[in-house]
Amino acid sequence: DKTTGERQERTEWHRLVFFRRVAEIAGQYLRKGSQIYVEGKLQTRKWQDTQGVERYTTEVVVNELKMLDKKAEAAPGMPRPAPSARTAPDVARPRLAEDGAAVGVGSGFDDDIPFARPVALDGLPWA
Repeated sequence: DKTTGERQERTEWHRLVFFRRVAEIAGQYLRKGSQIYVEGKLQTRKWQDTQGVERYTTEVVVNELKMLDKKAEAAPGMPRPAPSARTAPDVARPRLAEDGAAVGVGSGFDDDIPFARPVALDGLPWA
């Protein structure tokens, strides 16, 4: 808040697209309000609606998903999965995407402060 200097939480909604194993995990574990970290590519699509008007949408095609909710808070009011199902994403082996890049899936991020892995700034155009 600009007047009090107090930090306010902000919620943003984005269109995400999941494929293969990442889609299975997202479908099984994500609920409305889940806090997640994603990496992927931005993709804009164009289509015509029923009135013939051209529409556009921009989506994130996700190749990495990390769940930031604490395990006990991940899905309020939802039954918790069996232990083997809950730990399955943690032991998933990395796969290769079509371009040969590793596709990672993480889960169970149980830290109070959700930090992602460090990113090297060398070689970035604005660094």
